[in-house]
Amino acid sequence: MLITPAYAQAAAGGDANSMLMSLLPFALIFVIMYFLILRPQQKKVKDHQELVKNIRRGDTVVTSGGLVGKVTKVVDDDQIEFEISDGVRVRQMRQMISGVRAKGEPAKEKAEKTEAKDETSAS
Repeated sequence: MLITPAYAQAAAGGDANSMLMSLLPFALIFVIMYFLILRPQQKKVKDHQELVKNIRRGDTVVTSGGLVGKVTKVVDDDQIEFEISDGVRVRQMRQMISGVRAKGEPAKEKAEKTEAKDETSAS
């Protein structure tokens, strides 16, 4: 009644090509969002997991709360213990570490270096 016959005829003859063209912008938006948001976020999460996995004794770490301390003990896969001041040790979940400022030397290498110094000074 209110629609003219010309508009009614054009709407009734929908073809697959026009339907594909109407869905194309949504697919394009999804691809752009993937490369701008999802992919960098996945890379950031992967890098953080790698950083947390490689924490060892002697590293200087920064927590997500802003505390800076030196790792004194790796308790287990979920927790570390670090010293924020002389004699003040704190246990922290590994996932709450936001960064590593300075990598420390592993305990085995330190022991080997002190043994090597003792041998050279004894000679």
